[in-house]
Amino acid sequence: MNTLSLIGRTAPLFAHDITRHEAELSERVAASRFLVIGGAGSIGQAVAREIFKRNPRVLHVVDISENNMVELVRDIRSTLGYIDGDFRTFAIDCGGREFAALMAAHAGYDYVLNLSALKHVRSEKDPFTLMRMIEVNILNTIATIAQARDKGARKYFCVSTDKAANPVNMMGASKRIMEMFLMRESASLPISTARFANVAFSDGSLLHGFNQRFAKRQPISAPNDVRRYFVTPQESGELCLSSCLLGENRDIFFPKLSEALHLTRFSDIAVRYLENLGFQPHECESEDEARGRAGELIAQKKWPVYFFASDTTGEKDFEEFFIEGQDLDLERFETMGVIRNPAEYDTALLEHFLAEIERIRARPTWDKPELVALFNRMIPEFQHFETGKYLDGRM
Repeated sequence: MNTLSLIGRTAPLFAHDITRHEAELSERVAASRFLVIGGAGSIGQAVAREIFKRNPRVLHVVDISENNMVELVRDIRSTLGYIDGDFRTFAIDCGGREFAALMAAHAGYDYVLNLSALKHVRSEKDPFTLMRMIEVNILNTIATIAQARDKGARKYFCVSTDKAANPVNMMGASKRIMEMFLMRESASLPISTARFANVAFSDGSLLHGFNQRFAKRQPISAPNDVRRYFVTPQESGELCLSSCLLGENRDIFFPKLSEALHLTRFSDIAVRYLENLGFQPHECESEDEARGRAGELIAQKKWPVYFFASDTTGEKDFEEFFIEGQDLDLERFETMGVIRNPAEYDTALLEHFLAEIERIRARPTWDKPELVALFNRMIPEFQHFETGKYLDGRM
């Protein structure tokens, strides 16, 4: 199935810039040692592939998902084969003692790329998952930067999100706070990051859910009023590697908006997806109808779909990669934009955040409103939109 055609494009987004800088990218990769944290997720796997195919001296991949790590190795062996360098995977948590022991056991890495994240807006539905989001997106980032610095890393890359620009949900706000800490840590270790839109068919995404529903012969549901930018998994890997190797300290890379990158409705992708598989979408009036008629319709080469207006917490009306007043470099690359950030940060505010999180975590249990209030303190313009409804309440 052609992912580009499903998301309404005909050509790869970053081909011009990757071709233009290929010699530099390949030379740097071949001479360097890489550690990819969170390397078994969709973006992490894409980054690992981009590094692997350029024959690095060392490529070590860390992720807590043992099964996804196995698939990463099988995928690489089945397509790219083998390299002369040291390629290994470790099924461990970057926030655990095992990771600290791994870092102590090795001579260090030239480049550390952190792709680990809790990325779902639905993860803010309760204070317990939300605290895990804070740990993964913020606290583990701070800790792994320190470990990379102590082992002599030349550069640290950490993935962000378009939702960090004018955030309206806790996931986007957590990444914005992470970026604030990156500015502080960049004083002692060069750091760059990237914001990009939805990665088409990435694990856990709505489009990935289309594959799961089709395989299980279940109805497909999608909002009909939400438009998003999409990149392919390979494009996500290319953007991250470009930011890491070509970006300057504190740069945030993002896809340039153009005719090649445009907003697409989830419901439109669902229609193209089913038609590509030889089925006629049959729009149902409710989830109950879609579930109840699945067997009947599928037998007729029709597929039950339920399209709805979005009303869940944290959904942003539109996507943006930067905000007014930021220093943009739109000339360095043809298809990638860069936000240039000054070395500005509020030490007292950052320390207040860490102290408050430590205080809250020390209690037997936690409340979401207190965490939302802390996020508002960190980001005064944060407009958290709470509807009381979450995606877990949808089919």
